[in-house]
Amino acid sequence: MKQIIAYIKPLKLSETTLALHKIEGLTGMTVIECKGYGRGVKALAGGLVDYVPHVKLEIACTDDKVEEIISTIQHTAHTGLRGDGKIYVLSIETAVRISSAERGDAAI
Repeated sequence: MKQIIAYIKPLKLSETTLALHKIEGLTGMTVIECKGYGRGVKALAGGLVDYVPHVKLEIACTDDKVEEIISTIQHTAHTGLRGDGKIYVLSIETAVRISSAERGDAAI
C-alpha cells in the first residue's frame, strides 16, 4: 500500500479530481487547502514570507495503482508555469477500516 501526497494549484483541483474519478479502483482522496513556498520564495518587507496557496491531495492506494495516479495528477495539474507543485509517494505499513475492522488492502 502507498500514500500519494500531491501539492497542486487550486485552479487545477476540479480537472484533477474529475480525471482521478476515472481510475477504476480508486477509493477516494482527501483535499486540504494550504499555503507554502518553494525555491522562488519572496521575502516581503519586515522579513515576512509571501506564501502561495496550494491544494494538498492525499490518496491511499494499492501498489498497482501508484503509477496511474501519479501520471494522472502530473498530466492534469500541469500548467507549464513555475510552481505547479510536487508529488510524493510513501509506504503505508497498515490500514484499518474503523467501521468493519478490515485490514490491509481491503481497508482502503
